[in-house]
This record gives sequence, structure tokens and C-alpha cells, in this order.
Amino acid sequence: MDPLIQCKDLRYTYNSTEVLHGINFSVHKGEIVGLLGKNGAGKSTTINILMGFLQPDSGSCSVFGYPSHKLAPKERMRIGLLHEGFVQYNFMSIEEIERFYSAFYPHWNRKVYYDLIDLMGVPYSRRVTRLSCGQHSQVTLGLILAQQAELLILDDYSLGLDVGYRRLFLDYLRDFVAKNNTTVLLTSHIVAELENMLDTIIVLQRGNIIANEPRPTFIEKFTRYDLPISDESLKIKNIQPLLHLEKTLNAISFYTNESEYEIQSFLNSVSPVLWGQVKKVPMTIEDVFVGLTGKY
Repeated sequence: MDPLIQCKDLRYTYNSTEVLHGINFSVHKGEIVGLLGKNGAGKSTTINILMGFLQPDSGSCSVFGYPSHKLAPKERMRIGLLHEGFVQYNFMSIEEIERFYSAFYPHWNRKVYYDLIDLMGVPYSRRVTRLSCGQHSQVTLGLILAQQAELLILDDYSLGLDVGYRRLFLDYLRDFVAKNNTTVLLTSHIVAELENMLDTIIVLQRGNIIANEPRPTFIEKFTRYDLPISDESLKIKNIQPLLHLEKTLNAISFYTNESEYEIQSFLNSVSPVLWGQVKKVPMTIEDVFVGLTGKY
């Protein structure tokens, strides 16, 4: 089956600086794909290209088989886009804003919207501008899901939300996707909450894709090892086969996607005593993300 989103050798330059360096990825129907990275990694630039707000310098980016910068209105109606400033008409009431948005989407489902709104226990006449940040996010989520879009593109869904509302957002999204076989591409820099959410994980760093794996592979492929600080362990340098090395007051941690045999051989080449001191640490999505991108 052809992918819903396909990016090939995608490059983009901003103010004479190339911010995307020929990235490649695809998203298939029914997938939930996380485009993860630190601030400034290129996530929002990629989303803006996908939505046709920016045109790539070279390479190609297609959505539903059409160039993303030439999407016709009928194709755009198949996409639900969440971005900063999504709700711009804060002077409207909860009820008024639902009526306003519903006019633009032929498959609008107002029940989806009001099911979320009813959880807040506030009158429909309340102005959006008088809602808390979390309540505002429920209105936004309701407006997104009520569109019944085939493809959801969620750019930093967690912006400004506390942990409770982020969980609510993800719980509703997970159930909605399972029921409707919706495809989702989301960006975030809060990684831990996506542990059981994503099918595929793409990690962007400084405009390059440094990982593109199914979630189980992403976790299993990378390993962290800890060693106590000593004269011998301090000889370890951040070279192959290590992906990243960090030092704290008491320990050295390093991350790798090489086999245990390769790491044992590497450590023995530094000092024969090190392998007996090393501790293998279980990994989470957040651990792997930090191991690939660093803490700073």
C-alpha cells in the first residue's frame, strides 16, 4: 500500500542556513508515528512543508500521493492539523466555535466534540478566552477529532499542558485512532508519555534523521552501559562503537547499538578490567532518545 506521507531527500534552507539535510521517511495508513527531537531539530519545519506552508528547496514531499505544496482543498479537508494558535477565535463561546468550525468539514461529528466538552462541566456559553489552559486544550482536541479526518498531523500537542491534560489528550487520541483507523503523525519533545502510543519512532537531530524504527526495535536496538568512575574507565573515548558518552560525578554512561560481544571487545581494548565492572541498564523510549540526542 502506498504511504499517506512520503518524504524523499527533503532539503530546506532558512536565512542561508540549511535546516533539513535530505531527510527520508514515510507514514502508512493506520500508523501512529512520532517525529521526535529537541527544540530546533527541524520538526515544525517538516510539518510546515507537509502542510504546504513551505516549499522544499529540493527533494519531494507528498501527502495522499500529491505534492504537499500543491494540495487541493478537497485533499486538505482529509487532514486534521494541530499547531500553535489553532484556536484563533477566543472571543467565541464553546458552542459558537463548534458551529463555526463545523461549516468547513463535510464529515463533522459534533458528538465527538461535546463528549470531550462535557468532561469539563462548564456551560457551552462560556467564552474560550475564559477557559484554563487545560480546558482550552480540550476544546482544541474536540475540534480536531470532530473533523473525522483520515490523517491527523499534531505539531507539539503537549504545548503548555500539565500531565493530567496530556494524559487525557493521548487517551482520547489512542481510542479515536483505534476506532477509526486514523493515521497520525505527531511531534513532541516530551517522550516518556509516548512509551505505549507509537508504532514508529523517527528522531530528528539538527535536520538529520538519526533513527527511524518500529517502536519495539527502537528500544531493543539501543543499550546503555554504566561504569564507575576510575582511572581505567576515564580512558574511554566517545568513538565507535559508542553513540554517546556521558560523565557524572560517580559514573560513566555510554549508549550503543552494537552487540554485547562488540562492546566487550571494545572495553577489553581499553582495559581488561572494565568488562567485569560494567552494568547493563534497561531502556525506555526516553532513555534511548537521550542516548541518541544527549542531555544538552
